[in-house]
Amino acid sequence: MTANAARRTVPLKLRVNGSERSLLVEPRRALSDVLRDDLGLTGLHLGCEQGVCGACTVLIDGKPAVSCLCLAVEADGCDVQTVEHVVRSPAMQRITQSFLAHGAFQCGFCTPGFLVMASDILNKGIGRDREAVRDHLNGNICRCTGYEPIIDAIVAAASEDVA
Repeated sequence: MTANAARRTVPLKLRVNGSERSLLVEPRRALSDVLRDDLGLTGLHLGCEQGVCGACTVLIDGKPAVSCLCLAVEADGCDVQTVEHVVRSPAMQRITQSFLAHGAFQCGFCTPGFLVMASDILNKGIGRDREAVRDHLNGNICRCTGYEPIIDAIVAAASEDVA
C-alpha cells in the first residue's frame, strides 16, 4: 500500500449532539478519534481502546455503542450523542446530582460512559430495577467504586419524578 492510499479520505456526514457535521476522514479511523480529535468532544474517554471498558460509550441512533470499535464511516448518516449532549437533559441533571450524593464519582475516568448508559437506562424505563440496571451496565468498567454506588445513584434518580 502506498502512503497516498493510506491517507485516502472519504466524506462523512453525521448529526452530532443535534448539529449536522460534514468532514473528511480516513476510512480506518475510529469514531472515538473523530469525535475527540476532529470535533473537540473530549468528554468521552479512551480507556482500553478494545471495546471492553465502556468509557467511550456514545449513543448512535439512540443505541449505546463503544465508539472506539466503531469506524467513523460506519456512523455515516447517523445521529450520534456524546456525554456532552446527554448531560444537558433534566433527567441527567438529576442523575449527576444522584451520582454525587451516592459517591458514584471517584476518579471520574469511567463516568462519561456510565452517564451515557444511565441516560439509556432512564429512556428505557428500567432504572428502578436493580438487576436490570446491573445487567445494562455490564459493558462498563469502574476500577474505583465497586459499582454499587453507581447502581444506587441510577436507581435513586429513576425513582424520582422527571421534572
